[in-house]
Amino acid sequence: MQRAIDIFYKFLELILILLLAGMAIMVFLNVVLRYGFNSGLNVSDEMSRYFFVWVTFIGAVVTFREHAHLGVETLVMLFGRKGRIVCMVMSNLVIILCSAIFFWGTWVQLPINASMTAPVTEISMAWVYGVGFFTGGGCVIIALERLIRLVTGRVTDDEIAAFAGENLTIEQMAERT
Repeated sequence: MQRAIDIFYKFLELILILLLAGMAIMVFLNVVLRYGFNSGLNVSDEMSRYFFVWVTFIGAVVTFREHAHLGVETLVMLFGRKGRIVCMVMSNLVIILCSAIFFWGTWVQLPINASMTAPVTEISMAWVYGVGFFTGGGCVIIALERLIRLVTGRVTDDEIAAFAGENLTIEQMAERT
């Protein structure tokens, strides 16, 4: 099961690479066309904006899985193992609440977005802002899984150290990959 999850996240990383490359190519091409040929592609402005939205929200899930989001590590480093676990539980509960609200907000907003189309490409805005389902749902699932492992005592010392912002040794980082 873990192998399938790892493959899924590698797939997400590939999508992020493709979206970033698409953004860079579209913007570069538009700059060349505007300054070199006094023309441009309207679709590139719109799609690069949408790609940026998707990169941001898909990247948030990947970053959350890797414990790479910002945290208040100065406070957490002062605690021992039990204090850090309590902070991790509280943190994951807050994340579940916020992500669930974000998912619900995307659901409530969906009919409005579905009724609107983009000005140039005329794609439904539900495709643009519907990525909130992925982000909200993905973060809830990751946080629930972490919370279950915390409550059942299956959290590793490396995860606790990563949460507290402690630097891992090269050997520990190699074991995690």
